[in-house]
Amino acid sequence: MSASLGLFRLQQVDRQIDRAQSQLDAIRKTLENDVELRETLSRVEAAKKEQHLARHELQMAEADAQSQQVKIQQAESSLYGGSVHNPKELQDLQKDIASLKRHLATLEERELEAMARVESAEMQLQTAEEELAKLRSRLGNEHKNLLENQDALLKDLGRLGDEREAALAPIESRMLEMYEGLRQQRRGLAVAEISENSCSACGTRLTAALQQNSRSTTQIVHCPTCGRILFAD
Repeated sequence: MSASLGLFRLQQVDRQIDRAQSQLDAIRKTLENDVELRETLSRVEAAKKEQHLARHELQMAEADAQSQQVKIQQAESSLYGGSVHNPKELQDLQKDIASLKRHLATLEERELEAMARVESAEMQLQTAEEELAKLRSRLGNEHKNLLENQDALLKDLGRLGDEREAALAPIESRMLEMYEGLRQQRRGLAVAEISENSCSACGTRLTAALQQNSRSTTQIVHCPTCGRILFAD
């Protein structure tokens, strides 16, 4: 058995572990950081705030209109109650009542506008909440599938961990250190197969001597260009 065969087998296991871990990370990110859900929740919260402000504005408008009606009633009571007899005072009261009624009309317009704003805000909130309900229903199924995939991947990682331990057994510590260093430097690909007289990783043409030496049971041969460990099947 060539010296590089054990490292090649270890790399096959490590690459499966890397893929499984990458898929797990993506699942966890989706489960913990769902942008669509956050945006929908944000719209619901904004709609609730708008509804609250609109209702407060309506309450204030209703209170102002009611207060104005009380003032008109008091003025009309003075006008028609017989307590005021002076013609000038009666005339002034009539002018005040007319002014109060004009202002009441303005307040009632504001009240109608506030009512319309409340109605619009409540419709927007209802729409946002319906969208959230639909999204949660859909995500519930999607997240269920993600959780099932997560469980399967965790089981795979457990199995691959056992396979890695078995693959490590025949490898000398110095070779393992070399392999781990190359994995970090070469994006997880430390060992390259020889394919059609070339390095499968970088494409460099290899001499017959290099190809023969890569089959040695005692020495490790590196690609002269990319530095990866060469493995000949």
